[in-house]
Amino acid sequence: MTSPGSTPLPANGPTGPQVSPVVGPGPAATPVAGRPQAWPVAPAPPRPPSLIQRRWPGPSGPARPLVLGALTAAAVIGASILTTVRPGLGWLVAALAVTAALGTAGVVRSGRPSPTASAIPPTGAAAPTAPPGPTAAPERTVQADPTAAPEPTVQAVTARPGATGAPGRAEQALWAAATVALVAVGTVRAAGWLFALCLLAAAVTGTLAVTGGRSPLGMLVAVTLPPAATVRALPWAVRGVRDTRPAGSGVGFGRILTSLTISAVLLTLFGLLFSSADAVFAELVTGLLPDISVPGVIGWTFRLVVIGGGLLGGAYLVTRPPDLEGLRPRPSRPVHRLEWTLPLVLLDALFAAFVLVQLTVLFGGAGHVLRTAGLTYAQYARGGFWQLLAVTALTLLVIAVAARRAPKATRADRLLVRVLLGTLTALSLVIVASALYRMQVYADAYGATRLRLVVATMELWLGLLFLLVGVAVVRLRAEWLPRLVIGTAVLALLGLALVNPDRLIADRNVDRYLETGRLDVDYVSGLSADAVPALARLPDPMRICALTQIAAEQPRDGLWATNLGRLRARAELDTIPLSGTLTYCLELGRW
Repeated sequence: MTSPGSTPLPANGPTGPQVSPVVGPGPAATPVAGRPQAWPVAPAPPRPPSLIQRRWPGPSGPARPLVLGALTAAAVIGASILTTVRPGLGWLVAALAVTAALGTAGVVRSGRPSPTASAIPPTGAAAPTAPPGPTAAPERTVQADPTAAPEPTVQAVTARPGATGAPGRAEQALWAAATVALVAVGTVRAAGWLFALCLLAAAVTGTLAVTGGRSPLGMLVAVTLPPAATVRALPWAVRGVRDTRPAGSGVGFGRILTSLTISAVLLTLFGLLFSSADAVFAELVTGLLPDISVPGVIGWTFRLVVIGGGLLGGAYLVTRPPDLEGLRPRPSRPVHRLEWTLPLVLLDALFAAFVLVQLTVLFGGAGHVLRTAGLTYAQYARGGFWQLLAVTALTLLVIAVAARRAPKATRADRLLVRVLLGTLTALSLVIVASALYRMQVYADAYGATRLRLVVATMELWLGLLFLLVGVAVVRLRAEWLPRLVIGTAVLALLGLALVNPDRLIADRNVDRYLETGRLDVDYVSGLSADAVPALARLPDPMRICALTQIAAEQPRDGLWATNLGRLRARAELDTIPLSGTLTYCLELGRW
């Protein structure tokens, strides 16, 4: 009770009137007597996707059984036919099997949506609301207007479905074809050093074939992805093996693996029976089957793990390629015109002075230059080639930095960039020609070698790059240049393989011997079997000493070690009687 004129106070406790706080959606809290009710904790907003989830989310479902079967078959084929001592036909067949397996992975993609991809809302979509609690008011049912336009359906986000990192599949197919062509060099040429260079280039082109990447930064990132892809592909493959539901063709991985196993057992059983019945067929089967000794099984297992891991990572990348299109460096702040104009003007003047001296050497002024320098012509050539090679490479770096930092806002700025960088590019082409001329003189004086031929090929490639840089300077656009840099390097390497470098070196040295009577027998006898047809032109005792060591290193190859260069060399050596003694050849030494 209250006295008249007093202000009534609200009663506390269960007997007084209760004021219900306004709460958000969610389960209602149980009221506790005598305690103030706390506000419910709002649900935390979903975390934004990370950089890897945005750029490289991976396949949206488990690996398809057909893909796993193709990868298994390619790995077994590669482990069984690759030759590690001498390159041959097995490398080409393995490359074709790998290409077919990865092509299958690119065509047969994972089609089941992943929970992760479905949980990421698209840009601009409303965040999902929490389900109403047991005390929430029931929602009103709103009748849809049949005349209204249907609302858009929110679908699962799939980052770059079917993307390849290039417009369409054309560029991906070109990199794959380049990879197979580089590996095929081991079937045609016997030079091991050339095949090693081709394998390194094939690793780069193969990576670009499965990852894409067109900008310089995108290409650098693409090179680092295959090892990470192999690790990330393991759970993807495990999910595909455990997934018993047939997809696509209706055949599970277990049935495919069983079919492959039964086929291998039947072929092995009947092959052994037929080989025991016929000696010719037994020799053929022996060349087809891998070595079953303990070291052979260990080597086969190691190759299977390495090739299988690489294939699994490649299939993971092909199934869902990363988004490397946006990986570009931020535009740099243009510098003041004076900051780059003065250094380039001075550099152009220095290049022009050097080019004038080189022109006197190239067009009849060599005697004056050599008398002034006090050197022989061969010493002059040898002393300057490597410096000119370094100048050529540094000039490309200077042009790249200047083209990036120079202002291009006005027409005068663009004209100045074209004039100064175009002049530097043209003068650099003359320096490249001078370096090639020096190498020609050097080879005439001391003979041709592998190193001199490779460096001359590099100079020709750098000259081609300067032509491409000149086009980019004129257009002031160079988005296409990074891909052409790698593409022209691959073409230069394939061109070197096409001219048969070891035979070319032997031909040059044999011609030099026939003219001057001087020949480094120790060097030419260390060339590969590709040089045998050229060394066979030598007169007899030189021919015997040059070919004896090469003939001793030409055993009969099996089927998968078949090499066209070694086949030609053995056919040539069978017609030459090698009767010289080792003592006589050692006394002959270097002529």
